[in-house]
Amino acid sequence: MDIKEYMQTVGRQARSASRRLATASTAEKNAALLAIAAAIRREKAALVAANQEDLAAARAAGLETAMLDRLTLSEKGVDSMAEGVEQVATLPDLIGEMSEIKFRPSGIQVGKMRVPLGVIGIIYEARPNVTADAAALCLKSGNAAILRGGSEAIRSNRAIAALVQEGLQAAGLPAECVQVINTTDRAAVGELITMREFVDVIVPRGGKGLIARLLADARVPMIQHLDGNCHVYIDDEADAGKALRIVENAKTQRYGTCNTAESLLVARSVAAVQLPAIATMLTEKGVEIRGCGETQALVPNAIAATEEDYYTEYLAPIISVKVVAGIDEAIAHINQYSSHHTEAIVTDNHPKAMRFLREVDSASVMINASTRFADGFEYGLGAEIGISTDKIHARGPVGLEGLTSQKWVVLGDGHVRA
Repeated sequence: MDIKEYMQTVGRQARSASRRLATASTAEKNAALLAIAAAIRREKAALVAANQEDLAAARAAGLETAMLDRLTLSEKGVDSMAEGVEQVATLPDLIGEMSEIKFRPSGIQVGKMRVPLGVIGIIYEARPNVTADAAALCLKSGNAAILRGGSEAIRSNRAIAALVQEGLQAAGLPAECVQVINTTDRAAVGELITMREFVDVIVPRGGKGLIARLLADARVPMIQHLDGNCHVYIDDEADAGKALRIVENAKTQRYGTCNTAESLLVARSVAAVQLPAIATMLTEKGVEIRGCGETQALVPNAIAATEEDYYTEYLAPIISVKVVAGIDEAIAHINQYSSHHTEAIVTDNHPKAMRFLREVDSASVMINASTRFADGFEYGLGAEIGISTDKIHARGPVGLEGLTSQKWVVLGDGHVRA
């Protein structure tokens, strides 16, 4: 296969399909989404079987546990994937929506109209559900999608993509609205991230290695995040029961996700009371605790944390713990060591909670809730195409609005400028 020629063909098809999709009615897009969801449910067994082949190959290749977790697609996962597509169909169609219309002294009206970005290239590792999520969000927001999943999920991705294209054609839309790159050759990524004539934005979902490569080589703009070093801070006015439940869920519900808590901060005045109980819970669940000197004094099985630990996204049953003087030190620590993804405070003090919301510089900031809620589905976006730690264009879970732009519109009636 000539990779450059193949990718140019994919790009041209995507650009052509994007023009048709940008003019598609809400009814057409929703019909396609419902057809896709129905096809996914119909082929549940086939999708799980394809995923089992991917998992077998991944285990044989020695893929790490966190990646295997992300790669796994169970029957429940297939149902959730279909549900996500159906939920996107119920969301309002933003395309063509006009806002901020104002009369100017000249007599014209000036406002904005929401429009698709055009063609979106998504590069992701492991998670096959991203194929359906990304297809659904791009379709509803009027964007064509070029999807390049990891080689470890190639069978799952091909199977899902076939159902997506079936649903598109059933609704009278071009199958090329969503294309999955049908090669595992990494050269395809190099082409995708430099095809400015065909691709309007790249959304990467993967590890630091992937993001670093794209930042170095991409010529197409990106919506990206590097990692998810998420924090939970237990304030000196935190309810002990809430704190225990939140830390348990944030850290142990799943280890391989970017919204899993990797760092725990505890106010010094409550550490002696709250930290031992939390540590016992974490230890019973097999979590290794790496802590500061004060943590080690309170938790005998804690090992010494290094400076690097406070920067680390483990994606494993490991957590860094630090006892801090109070909210000032907690906010300073988070803003220094965090990847600016998601942080949570546990407190019954409203002014402190509001201060935490204002001063913590992350894409999602939470009060008395698990960091695991940082997710497009949980936020009511239907599904997410990724979680952005950028500050320009889109931040946090990226749903429909993050995949659109606005153009200025002017309404007149023969007006000319004086």
